[in-house]
Amino acid sequence: MDGEKFKTDKERRAFIKNVLSGSIAGSLLLVIPMGADLVLGDSPKPEIDLPEQIPGIRGSEWDMKAHQFAFIVDITRCIGCGSCCVADKREYKVPDGFYRTWVERYLKDYEGNVYVDSPNGGVDGYQNPRDDLDVKIRDTFFVPKLCNMCEYPSCVQVCPVGATFRSPDGFILVDSERCVGCAYCIQACPYSVRFLHPETRTAEKCTWCYHRVRKGLLPACVHVCPTHARKFGDLNDKESEVAQILNGPGVLTVLKKDMGNHPSLYYKGLRREVV
Repeated sequence: MDGEKFKTDKERRAFIKNVLSGSIAGSLLLVIPMGADLVLGDSPKPEIDLPEQIPGIRGSEWDMKAHQFAFIVDITRCIGCGSCCVADKREYKVPDGFYRTWVERYLKDYEGNVYVDSPNGGVDGYQNPRDDLDVKIRDTFFVPKLCNMCEYPSCVQVCPVGATFRSPDGFILVDSERCVGCAYCIQACPYSVRFLHPETRTAEKCTWCYHRVRKGLLPACVHVCPTHARKFGDLNDKESEVAQILNGPGVLTVLKKDMGNHPSLYYKGLRREVV
């Protein structure tokens, strides 16, 4: 979507109404990538700098094969606000009950027991504590989940018609015109990031906003994250933030490393409780 602008005032009003009906009204400006001044008049703009463009990337003028993209999630920064999930829902019109990306809440009590939940995929945020636990919670943290864009994707290997494929620029995509809805890829994915669309009956998943990246734009969820917990960039650009993080101090890891999929999604501050 060029410029991430709504096409009509009617669509703007409908979107604002949907946001305000939830519990993230305070994040309204964060989930409108551009044109917030047109929607809200003279309302103040967010103080947090939310870049739209991928640094060093200018869209269709460059060769995608020359880049190696990576995604980093810093769970020490994630506050569970749900802005990323809302932006994804809006960008792709994801049906209710299904999620291309979601945020899990982890709670740990003083006995070492771990409780994990993700009501409505984290779309509504986590302002309210769980009322079904009669224990004292020692620690709480949030973990965003999305496609891992594996170098050796299990989903590609099992697709009988080649509908799921790895593009020359390293993105795992789904050709909905070819997909027969067999769900083999859904079963094969070790990260449970795929689902069968209830209307099209074809496989769907997070694409790291491939259509935006091709234009030199950040994925929608990265663009709206108010704490910069989600980071995206080109590892071949040594000056990029993701390259500096991966080559710098600190420990980054991937989920289910023993599966041998070699994900391009890295986690900073990942806890051993995360599955």
